[in-house]
Amino acid sequence: MKILMFGRGVIAVAYGWALEQAGHEIEFYVRPGRAAQYGMAIDLELLDARRRVRGRRVAEKWPVRYRESLEPDHDFDLIVLSVQHYGFAEAVSFLAPRVGKATVLVFNNLWVEPSAAVDALPAEQVAWGFPGAGGGFGDDGVLRAALLPMVFFGTLGEPPAERAQAVRAAFRQAGFRIRESADFRGWLTIHFIQNAGLHTQSLKLGSLAELAGRPRTVREAILATRELLPLAEARGVDLRRHRGEVLPFTAPVWLVAPVLAWLFGHFPPMRTVMEAHANPEELRAVCRDTLAEARRLGVPVPRLEAAEPYFAAERTV
Repeated sequence: MKILMFGRGVIAVAYGWALEQAGHEIEFYVRPGRAAQYGMAIDLELLDARRRVRGRRVAEKWPVRYRESLEPDHDFDLIVLSVQHYGFAEAVSFLAPRVGKATVLVFNNLWVEPSAAVDALPAEQVAWGFPGAGGGFGDDGVLRAALLPMVFFGTLGEPPAERAQAVRAAFRQAGFRIRESADFRGWLTIHFIQNAGLHTQSLKLGSLAELAGRPRTVREAILATRELLPLAEARGVDLRRHRGEVLPFTAPVWLVAPVLAWLFGHFPPMRTVMEAHANPEELRAVCRDTLAEARRLGVPVPRLEAAEPYFAAERTV
């Protein structure tokens, strides 16, 4: 496949590298002027856990190709769209008249209604997925990230169409395992509130990495997420369809908290994600938007409200 990664963020680079390793042709769309700023190679320090549980360390300078314009008659087969949830509408607005014949993989966290979020795109050309990777660019420009073996795909109720199946095949070819959800709207909602619950504590501590080895703090994050589950239900999510996803937040907290605290600090792929994350505004925005929705729907979320001083400031850029 000829694949365009939209932007040069953590997810775009990590998966662009993996897909190119599998034989696909990769380019990055960046804003005008950014190609010269970035340079023609990306410094990578990846923990690649696709084939080893504890991961294989990769350190290399990866030569890449950028483009600063996109015409509707392009020949890309796939456009991978993964941006911060608060930048998604702008990205879709840009892509809508430029999709051409490509499939658009929405590889993104979302809090708005998924079908409405992509309304400007041709419905038959949209596929839904979510990455199993994370990390951040350091001040030195190096991407430090973990690439996990699982990638999440789903639909909004209908079976995957031919285009969506082709996207899944490309990720399988690149060595990823696929986990499917027939209710991807619900899956995204639950993932979003999981993040909000976690960040009630990470923002207090100053970083995600500080959660490692703190069972009491992780306990509070679990309880904050548990308080948010009624918010998912208020949005029409049937939690019974997502038992696996909500189990860590409904099981006895005394049992789950020490396990998660240990994983955050001692399981290399998870530790890499936690230590390398470099966008605190993303964490604040998740909490702000979740709290706004809880207030709109009248759902009490006392732990999220108590954390509001740590995320209340509005985004300025």
